[in-house]
Amino acid sequence: MANQKVITDRTVALLNQMDGLFDGFFEWMKGQYDHESGGFFYARSSRSLNQLPDIESSSQALNILERVGLLEGWEAAKKEKAIRFFQNKQDSASGYFYEENPDMRDDDVMVGRALSYSVGALRKLGGAPLYPLPQKMNTMPEYMKSPDTYEAWLNAMPLTNSWRGCDRLCNSGPYIGQLPKDEQKEYLKRAFDFFARIQDPETGLWGAGSGYVRISGSFKLETFYSRYGMPMPRGEVMYRSMLRILREETARDMCYIRNPINLLGYMRPEIPPEEFEEILEITIRNMGRLRQADGGFSRELGHSPAATNVAQVKEGEFYPEMPKAVPLGLGLAEGDMNAGTQALLIRSFCYDMAGLVPPQLDTSSFH
Repeated sequence: MANQKVITDRTVALLNQMDGLFDGFFEWMKGQYDHESGGFFYARSSRSLNQLPDIESSSQALNILERVGLLEGWEAAKKEKAIRFFQNKQDSASGYFYEENPDMRDDDVMVGRALSYSVGALRKLGGAPLYPLPQKMNTMPEYMKSPDTYEAWLNAMPLTNSWRGCDRLCNSGPYIGQLPKDEQKEYLKRAFDFFARIQDPETGLWGAGSGYVRISGSFKLETFYSRYGMPMPRGEVMYRSMLRILREETARDMCYIRNPINLLGYMRPEIPPEEFEEILEITIRNMGRLRQADGGFSRELGHSPAATNVAQVKEGEFYPEMPKAVPLGLGLAEGDMNAGTQALLIRSFCYDMAGLVPPQLDTSSFH
């Protein structure tokens, strides 16, 4: 239920200001499309790596097109080419979807996300995987063998970096979703009992690290809660922690801007109008700092990251299992697809929390 109390003239003015940040965005978006493969590149400099567009960026681009009403009218030939793009990424032996870079296969989070993104994109496009998915191929992760092995895996997960640890925890969600409905119940019970047990009662957040790292880890768990329609515990405590962090810490990553907004959009706490306006002001200011001259948004302050996973572990928080860094671009001051899709999600959540329907952005430059 939208919080109608937050609709003020100042709220409307701030939302209009946010919309202005997207001037030139769809022209940038058009430049990320690869006519040869049917996928979308992460950033302009990605083309210089001499590799195909990646799964996540291509799927995120389709999500953007769907969100702004462009996917339905997309040419049938482009849809067919995009279907083949994702189908060609699937491994016939395991059912998983892989990038060209072999390092990607060694990161369980990237593998899980690629599976979820690819299956979702194919469904969106009216296509289907060429081969059976991992559950049918008996290639699920070892920890999914039984509820007991799953619980042991949960308990062994390091949370010294909340963002990375919770990312790995919620990565089990899509695998549970592949199980028969009657088998899912016990896995979900173990997961939600575990999450409730390790939540910090004083902050409502999970794991360790800086404030934004802990928000980001908690957001990762929100994706698990929302996938299975469960409310997050200690919502009011979590809201107060997020408001303090928004006021006091510097958002150096688009994830740090999107994740608290996404959490608030899911939890729906009662937000006084003046606090909602403050949240909008902070959010817009932070988004503006990540807007690049090419019309896109960058994941990191001043530049787009050159590889995956780097942001999760670069702030000095120790993590015993360093994720693989798979190259995505050259790390230039340029827009990237990850930041772009997050910027649009921020806009969508902010309008929704205000109880307003977002006006159509100018997408004419994409055609």
